[in-house]
Amino acid sequence: MTDSTASFSMEDFEKALGQFDYEFSKGQIVTGKAVAYESDFALIDIGGKSPGILPKDEASVYATNDLSTIVPVDEAREFLIIREQNADGQVTLSLRQLEQRKIWQKLVEMQESKESFQVKVTGSNKGGVQVNAMGLRGFIPRSHLANRGNIEGMKGQTLSVLVLDMEENRNRIVLSNRLATRAASFSQLQIGQIVEGTITGIRPFGAFVEFDGNSGLLHVSQISNKRVDDVNKVLNVGDTIKVLIADLNEGENRIALTTKHFESFPGEMLENSQKVMEEVDDRAERARKTLMGSGDAA
Repeated sequence: MTDSTASFSMEDFEKALGQFDYEFSKGQIVTGKAVAYESDFALIDIGGKSPGILPKDEASVYATNDLSTIVPVDEAREFLIIREQNADGQVTLSLRQLEQRKIWQKLVEMQESKESFQVKVTGSNKGGVQVNAMGLRGFIPRSHLANRGNIEGMKGQTLSVLVLDMEENRNRIVLSNRLATRAASFSQLQIGQIVEGTITGIRPFGAFVEFDGNSGLLHVSQISNKRVDDVNKVLNVGDTIKVLIADLNEGENRIALTTKHFESFPGEMLENSQKVMEEVDDRAERARKTLMGSGDAA
């Protein structure tokens, strides 16, 4: 009886490989493992006749000098083909562009949910600051910085931001540090809390009060338990005032304020507002009970 099992030579192996179609195309996502490293690229086994090439600048959205930390030997990863086969049958691969796709999707989700995240300032110009936003380049306009003083000295600082606007096809990401700071501060506020602020504007319907990065409205009906005919005769822009938070609407970023619950009698805020302000701490508990118990009842 003869042995029908013949040895399988390397030549047979190469012939067997030749029977398979290893056509790869640009834009295709493939799975592979690093098998070797050169100074500027890594060789990735993606199951073809020749390994793919992963250039160093396509390894990550972050700069790296050691490709083995990004693609360790024999660790399976997904890669995006960004250049089709060369004369040697090798394709060019990218991890960076796959990461970018995922980051853009994450930014879309964060914009929809109004979730804040941290960025690092990388530079500045007269219009605002450039930042590293999860590996992508973002921009915070000067008007959307919580602190607009010395923006030239902000390089290296970490800021909390919200996505203001973005266009992936233009590689444009506009962020707001001011809104993120305000949202964080807003979340710390409670109805019935007493805060001290500055009157920044007066209108016929009331006064705007700024405190801790927030702005609230002291409506004319909330100044006193007695009718106020002219807000300007009671309050002045620039004055410091203590107010009680009467209502919060985070979705519309509205804060309703009141001082009428501090009064010992209707009209005290009109007759002697200084005395009322001086005694706010002593009147605080009664004011909160009045607010919570009877709402806006005068």
